[in-house]
Amino acid sequence: QVHLVESGGGSVEPGGSLSLSCAPSGSARHFNCMGWFRQAPGKEREGVALIYTGSGNTYYTDSVKGRFTIAQGNGENTVSLQMNTLKPEDTAVYCCAAECPADMGASQALSRQRLHYWGQGTQVTVSS
Repeated sequence: QVHLVESGGGSVEPGGSLSLSCAPSGSARHFNCMGWFRQAPGKEREGVALIYTGSGNTYYTDSVKGRFTIAQGNGENTVSLQMNTLKPEDTAVYCCAAECPADMGASQALSRQRLHYWGQGTQVTVSS
């Protein structure tokens, strides 16, 4: 069963930064896209950022634009999420996901969360 493993979560004060990373748990796989999703207490899971590995194009939900950066890692099929200027409302479990449907655009992939492989998540807490 292919799944992903996240790392880098932790606790920071508002305005601080964290960097998350994600990699496959088993054998290397090629993914056409990789992304980050998050779920805060009492909230539904939402799409945060997406990158298409072939083109390098990136997409973000409006609430994190200008603060978060998604990038391919140095290793094959790895991805990072650099989070700057963190806010308390960014507190959530952040999950990595990969492989978008071929007939679905980036906005739909983020909103509908129709990626094929998922990690179990890493906690990010932003508090003063």
